[in-house]
Amino acid sequence: MKRIKIDNHWIGERCPVFIIAEAGINHNGDYRKALELVDAAAECGADAVKFQTHLPEHEMLREGFSAGYIGQSFFDLLKKCQLSEIDHLRLMQRAKKKKIMFLSTPFSREAVDFLDRIGIAAFKTGSGELTNIPLLEHIAKKNKPMIISTGMSSMTEIGNTVKAITKLNKEIILMQCTSTYPAEYKNINLAVIKILKKRFGFPVGLSDHSYGMYTALGAVALGAAMIEKHFTLNRSWPGPDQKASITPRELQELVRGTKALQQALGNKKNILREEIPVRKMANESVVSLRDINAGERLTLSNVWVKRPGTGIPAASLKNVIGRSARKQIRINSLIKWSDLQ
Repeated sequence: MKRIKIDNHWIGERCPVFIIAEAGINHNGDYRKALELVDAAAECGADAVKFQTHLPEHEMLREGFSAGYIGQSFFDLLKKCQLSEIDHLRLMQRAKKKKIMFLSTPFSREAVDFLDRIGIAAFKTGSGELTNIPLLEHIAKKNKPMIISTGMSSMTEIGNTVKAITKLNKEIILMQCTSTYPAEYKNINLAVIKILKKRFGFPVGLSDHSYGMYTALGAVALGAAMIEKHFTLNRSWPGPDQKASITPRELQELVRGTKALQQALGNKKNILREEIPVRKMANESVVSLRDINAGERLTLSNVWVKRPGTGIPAASLKNVIGRSARKQIRINSLIKWSDLQ
């Protein structure tokens, strides 16, 4: 499995799960709220805080289609939430100060060029751009890692995109995604993470739009290398992504839970040193049920198994039955091999 390096973070097998707090457009164009989102994401321990770089005139027609959950003209919404170039630079500086990576998703060539110019560490593209081969090829030529969401696409489309991009750039991370807001658990399809890893050989993560953090933690257990989760300070703020966003308390718990799960994902099955005292207490050994005279044969009527597990193991009872006592054995005694002949 290929590993990808973004800035000073390695992403892939046997690497810490990389967590992106997706601020997106939850700031509603308010730079002060955007700053608060940077600070909160850093305090919660996320690896990156991500925004969206919208230049509506370059990315869509003014009268373009608007999905029902948006609740207004999509063009007007993006225009209202648009951050200026100065805003981007200041947010990047704030993120650097707070020791959290700044990322932003571009939706046009002009946005790509701007983000490249200010030194973005990697490009994260939304699911709407999965089939936008011209834009993805433009990004690939920037020679920076690419994080690609795969919502509302088929496996064939993903394959075509990967084939086109890898001719120019092999630093790819794929993100399983369900592009509904919020997404129902039954539509998340976490097992696709394993399928994408096996088929394409790149690190795979989850861009999650479901409620809470259940599916994100499930993705970690299935080997996700990266988790992206919409993030807000208050779900009552206006905007289409607020309902599917987690709050600082939940983000903090997601970070803790992810670290705990990664520690728990070992694949060795043996007796741990820490388990030995419990094993001695909890296992059973062969014991006498009554006084046994020297020379008396051992049968199921005079021996059985009881705790602790510090004598002849219960699994060896059949090797004890039929043998004779070398000496007298008192009732309720652990039987030793040296007691037998």
